[in-house]
Amino acid sequence: MAASGALRLRVTRGAAPSGAAPYASDSPERDVRPEIHRRRGTATSLPSTPPRAGRPRHDRAHPGGSGPGTAHEPAQPRRGPGPSQGEDDGVTENLRVVVLGYGLAGSTFHAPVIESVPGLRVAAVVTSNPERAEQARGDIPGVRVLASADEVWAQPEAYDAVVVATPNRSHAPLAAAAIEAGLPVVVDKPLAVTADEGQRLVDLAAERAVLLTVFQNRRWDADLLTVRRLLADGALGRVHRFESRFERWRPEPKAGWRESGSPEEAGGLLYDLGSHLIDQALHLFGPATSVYAEVDVRRTTVVVDDDVFVALTHATGVRSHLWAGALTAQLGPRFRVLGSEGGYVKHGMDPQEDALKAGGRPDAQGWGVEPEEAWGRLGVDGATTAVPTEAGAYQEFYALLGKALRGEGPVPVDPAEAVTTLRVLEAARASSAEGRVVQL
Repeated sequence: MAASGALRLRVTRGAAPSGAAPYASDSPERDVRPEIHRRRGTATSLPSTPPRAGRPRHDRAHPGGSGPGTAHEPAQPRRGPGPSQGEDDGVTENLRVVVLGYGLAGSTFHAPVIESVPGLRVAAVVTSNPERAEQARGDIPGVRVLASADEVWAQPEAYDAVVVATPNRSHAPLAAAAIEAGLPVVVDKPLAVTADEGQRLVDLAAERAVLLTVFQNRRWDADLLTVRRLLADGALGRVHRFESRFERWRPEPKAGWRESGSPEEAGGLLYDLGSHLIDQALHLFGPATSVYAEVDVRRTTVVVDDDVFVALTHATGVRSHLWAGALTAQLGPRFRVLGSEGGYVKHGMDPQEDALKAGGRPDAQGWGVEPEEAWGRLGVDGATTAVPTEAGAYQEFYALLGKALRGEGPVPVDPAEAVTTLRVLEAARASSAEGRVVQL
């Protein structure tokens, strides 16, 4: 394999590494898998000795050059038949992904997005819920439905990656089990319940040389990509304040652990939507040096927080004010970004979530595109202009994952950044409980 990361296929024969079986391909005629080369730091050099026969090792890749203020131009998604249909489309072999959990996250945000990316397919879904099992079979023709993750760990050679899309409290244990089985793993946000737990996962992945990443899909929201473009273009001048909101009017809570569970399940808006808000702010403006927060329970029928405000001071001097609320009778702007040359104000939510809930897929024509009436405005009062919104691109996460699995690029989200977000979440909870600013 060339050092440039070109894909090479090999027929797998002979002994597997200790504790693993040889590859068992879905097709009896052949057994080919992409050979994954090792990476250290930002290097993409090959190992000094050939990989052992059997399962290729998947190293945790370096972060994806996604530092604050850098432009992110998502690759154009490839169109045409999805990878599960067996079309060539320039990709030699589909990577087999197993999705753990088929609730809202697994069925809406993961499976249809994976299926839309050439070179990836959902090979199996793990759920013990009979209704969800039937839904998975209807959504993904030919998918295996397993009742327990133990069936995955017992046959790791049957899969190329695992997605953990289960309730928050189970993220770290399942991710650790995947790593121990030698399976690259995507963990839905938050990576873990605590920062220390998340750091142990990162350390374990590095020790086992297994790829680990975190599904921070809202880095590919249409409006956030637009803010990134404006920052890269210098359209706002020197930014001093960033305001971001995920608000809704929901006086009656939904059933399920996110709103009706106990705090030990890491439910509530701070961990649910706060994980996105804080990740986006750190992604845009870099590390925070201090945190102040107000975390409250407003509805009498819930026990987890449903009204959250977090203020971050970044090392760059930017101040981020972040809101998440379930009892917001009148919604504020999604973004307000203020700089020395002007401001950008954007109302309304990214269209991709609603499209996925309606059964759409990112390989559809016009995916993630907002109508002109939803565009934000740039400038100063009395002199603003509409700014076309970038197309949202959740599929870009899995396109980048496929490249990382083949040794052609970094993971889409560095898990160390997810640990940093968890430390900010913990600081926010401490700030609210103790009524003070927490220094990081």
